[in-house]
Amino acid sequence: MNTNTLKKFAREARVKLLDLVGRKLEYVLSHDTAELRGKQEQVNKLKQEIARHGKGQVIERVAYTWFNRLVAFRFMDANGYTVPMIVTPAPGSTIPELLQEAKAGHIDDALTFDRKRLNDLLDSRTSVADAQTEAYKILLVASCNAWHTTMPFMFERIADYTELLLPDDLLSEWRP
Repeated sequence: MNTNTLKKFAREARVKLLDLVGRKLEYVLSHDTAELRGKQEQVNKLKQEIARHGKGQVIERVAYTWFNRLVAFRFMDANGYTVPMIVTPAPGSTIPELLQEAKAGHIDDALTFDRKRLNDLLDSRTSVADAQTEAYKILLVASCNAWHTTMPFMFERIADYTELLLPDDLLSEWRP
């Protein structure tokens, strides 16, 4: 089996995730928004981790964590373990099936999140730069949390600074 393509993808995805997580970290540390004020406990924990380990180590750890989660979901999607697929588009689509199903009003009741916020994003009743990406991030985090019970070693519950540093560019072609 030739693994060169997979190795190349992993290297490129790692570099891209490091860059995206690093940019998100700088944004979180340098902006004062209503959303970030609502997550002050997570921001404080992030600052403590940076003081303890340094920015580079925090960025590396968070990028590694998200890479593992995204690749695990891609594997699970490809093998039919997730319905709807979490990171993979349905045939003929360009957005993950999970988001496509949510836009059609089909959301698994097992997913726990702020449904009003998701509906506001999907119905364009909120002013954010990219409502579709924000909606997908909510669904992705909820999926990670839902899979925690089955696979806690891969999907630890997310309610910390790793959620804050989830990259914004999740719907572009680089994803696994």
